[in-house]
Amino acid sequence: MLKKNYLECDLCVVGGGMSGISAAISAAREGLKVVLMHERPVLGGNASSEIRMWICGAQGKGNRETGITEEIALENLYRNPSKSYAVWDTVLYDFVRREENITLLLNCTCMDASVEKGCFAYGRDTKINTVTGYQMTTQSFYEVKALFFCDSSGDSILAPLTGAEFRMGREADSEFGEMTETHIADNMTMGMSCLIQGRETTRDIKFTPPSWSTSLTDKDFQSRKPDIYNDTENFWYLELGGDRNTIDDTEKLRDELVALGVGTWDYIKNSGSFDSSKWDLDFLGFLPGKRESRRMCGEYMITQKDISEKKVFNDEIAFGGWPLDDHFPGGFYHKGVPNTNYSTPAPYSIPYRALYSKNVENMFFAGRNISMTHTAMSSIRVMATCTLLGEAVGKAAFLAVKNKFTPHDVYCTKIDELQTLLMNEDCFLPSKTRKISSVCASAKLNIGNDVIRNGQDRPHRIYNTDESNCSYIAGIGEQICYSFDETDISSVHIVFCSDLNRDTLPGSHCERNHSTRANHRLDSPLMHMPKTLCREFKLVGGSNGEEFELIHVTDNRKRSYHLNIDKKLDKLILIPLDSWGDSGNIPVISFDFDRK
Repeated sequence: MLKKNYLECDLCVVGGGMSGISAAISAAREGLKVVLMHERPVLGGNASSEIRMWICGAQGKGNRETGITEEIALENLYRNPSKSYAVWDTVLYDFVRREENITLLLNCTCMDASVEKGCFAYGRDTKINTVTGYQMTTQSFYEVKALFFCDSSGDSILAPLTGAEFRMGREADSEFGEMTETHIADNMTMGMSCLIQGRETTRDIKFTPPSWSTSLTDKDFQSRKPDIYNDTENFWYLELGGDRNTIDDTEKLRDELVALGVGTWDYIKNSGSFDSSKWDLDFLGFLPGKRESRRMCGEYMITQKDISEKKVFNDEIAFGGWPLDDHFPGGFYHKGVPNTNYSTPAPYSIPYRALYSKNVENMFFAGRNISMTHTAMSSIRVMATCTLLGEAVGKAAFLAVKNKFTPHDVYCTKIDELQTLLMNEDCFLPSKTRKISSVCASAKLNIGNDVIRNGQDRPHRIYNTDESNCSYIAGIGEQICYSFDETDISSVHIVFCSDLNRDTLPGSHCERNHSTRANHRLDSPLMHMPKTLCREFKLVGGSNGEEFELIHVTDNRKRSYHLNIDKKLDKLILIPLDSWGDSGNIPVISFDFDRK
């Protein structure tokens, strides 16, 4: 008999990809006890060293995702200038380990759940009591009892284990009036990929393919043009399985994908069509990166029309902006281009109601498995967007625990508070602006420029701002000072400029905007911190003529701070002391405060 361990928590997150990481961190930072159960040895899911998909998100100037995803990206720039996947894994691992409220279960596969059937609030018929995982490294089971559960497993493992309603496949165009060529609903999806990566060296290197390698010729690549010297070449089109079952057939598809990957490298090395003699195969993925499988059914189902018509939801908790990027089910063997690509009105609104179950009372979900149609998923599925969804679930779970609410209760009565919590943590909500307290709005400000207290935490066209008019440009050592009648100050909000468009980083647009790299050339650039970002600063408080240091940050790697102060003050002073650039100018986008 194998050992069984028992854990209790407020929130159990199943799946440690980017959305699951974000959900766990977001909840833990609000004080919830969190168990994060992940079946792999490294975190990050499709972004991890095991799969190596890029973290993509909303397209367009000023639309970079912030909050936890930007925290991770900036820390990676600081610690990982060569874009090593080994270092990248440690960055993600560190972000989870540093949170004292998270119990991390790696190598632990969720395999069972106990549920209670009945008549629950808002017509739900199921409640989850526990989930059980098997940890292969310790040969033991973990049974986790929680108030709430979040399925960020990608494949929605909690759906078959709990009876949660889900969909899989493509909807007919008539069901939701969507712009799709699918006239009859079917079970087809987008496929999965096992990626390859190359590394340029200074000597000739031979490649001999294994006997089971898939033999490929120029004809196979007529609509897919490999280019190992191009920064954008990550071989995403080595894709199969959308015309089969992306869960049931994964092992067979893995075998085919690995053969396709080495066949592609054989073609690059030995066909004579490429200058590749000095290139070595640096990575071959054996764990398929999935794009689509089960999608949960929530209180609301997002459609392509919601995206294309830029519907604004009152319960907006995140935004998207990747194109409607639908891959043909046949994948690599589909004749013609591998995908459709229709632009979206980035940033578009994503509602909270798509993040919790229609029939399971205490289940959230975050990632590519939220409540949406197949066509909507072709845009929302990308990882930067999914990370925002995870952060929203973490905050919603906090409100649910705090108020003894269901997820739907949070929608009914606490959506404003949820949105405020997200914006305080630097999550951009396109239809909202962070509210500034009356005491801050009326305080005397020594710089004579109110741009830092308008609640707009980034340059963006919806604010009619750009880099030139969204911030106050402070000199090194300059004091930005608020004076006001003595009052109890609860919090201070500070936002610096992290160069969201990454204009101050080296290399191509692709190099500047991705945290990881596909193929390594000899001239691949070393990254550095955005030159606009403040490197060192002090926050000083004052009371009755005395001044005292509240916080002093050196080697700053964060864009945003929402600091709990809880002091009686009549003065607040922000002093930027150094920059990661050499201009001597430090943009301050926001500096404001609130009272108790």
